Amino acid sequence: MIKPFIYISIVGIGIGIAWPSNKSHAPVTAAAAESGPLEERRETTLERESNGHFYAYAKVNGELMHFIVDTGATVVALTVEDAERLGIPVDPSTFEVVGEGASGPVRGKNVTLDRIEIDGKRVDDVRATVLEGSRLSLLGQSYLSRMGEVQMKGDYMILK
Repeated sequence: MIKPFIYISIVGIGIGIAWPSNKSHAPVTAAAAESGPLEERRETTLERESNGHFYAYAKVNGELMHFIVDTGATVVALTVEDAERLGIPVDPSTFEVVGEGASGPVRGKNVTLDRIEIDGKRVDDVRATVLEGSRLSLLGQSYLSRMGEVQMKGDYMILK
């Protein structure tokens, strides 16, 4: 039986993989991932890109990374390349089936990230999955649900 959070993650990853993106997306606030703790309570506003998605830069275990924000994904999902940048051992021969996607079984590795931070909004001990074949890392609910508030207002996503 597939756990619901993995299934939802796989659906979100499928959307991320299916949606081409060759453009570099910058956060609305130039230092969104780099701000210090004095700015923890301020709002962070992300603007919807022309392809309909929201993108953000986040510091993961101190390393700056690019994400598509996926409110439908239960966990944070990392590409193999992003996991390797974080020093997470990645051996595809040890990957297991972590869910079921439209194309069949999806393989990967469940991990826990020490911390993710955007604009002073830090969350520790974040559940994540390293996915085989993913082209873009997803910022899912294992981070978003532990923030104070996430709002959608038209073409803007506000993180508090």
